[in-house]
Amino acid sequence: MKKLLLVLFITTGFTTMQAQSAKDFLNEVSAKVKSYNNIVIGFKYAINNPKENVSQETRGDVTLEGEKYILNLMGVKQLFDGKKLHVISPEDEEINISSYSEDDDNSITPSKMLTFYEEGFTYKMDIVQNVNGRKIQFVKLVPIDSKSDLKEILLGVDKQTKNIYKLIQAQNNGTNVTFTVNSFKTNQPLSKTLFTFDKTKYENYYINHLD
Repeated sequence: MKKLLLVLFITTGFTTMQAQSAKDFLNEVSAKVKSYNNIVIGFKYAINNPKENVSQETRGDVTLEGEKYILNLMGVKQLFDGKKLHVISPEDEEINISSYSEDDDNSITPSKMLTFYEEGFTYKMDIVQNVNGRKIQFVKLVPIDSKSDLKEILLGVDKQTKNIYKLIQAQNNGTNVTFTVNSFKTNQPLSKTLFTFDKTKYENYYINHLD
């Protein structure tokens, strides 16, 4: 019995140390992200589900400044000015405009992309990979909400810069979404009107106000 209690104590202590270590590590990452005035990221986006025979890979870019962002992905631009989300589709010549609240969405949106892990997850340190001479520390995150569509997330962070390098999102339906950073620039000279929607640029577009 004493041996069993000792094993349980050691195991529990190790798990607690792992969680604390992961928490401290992610706190450093969060502090680093919040220290930037803005962030411009070029990335590779891949989605895979063998059971559904789905495999797609593309590239995109996102510019972040506080809650505001511009995301270009799969030929569609998303512009969030802090209050309204503008989804612009050049192929359809259509723009959908809606009010948007980050708190109402459980998905990992651009505004949350680098800080989503701050709440709603348990986490522990995972493997370290060597990527072109860079040491990438992975942290495994599991949703606290048992009804979440997410199974787990692996977040890869450059140990030296504390910048996020990769995010692997495993869903319960067998879909894996991978986000890999190709370029990471900070404190760029951005136009003051970058996140302002200018409808004069889209005179021939159909504008749909969703609320």
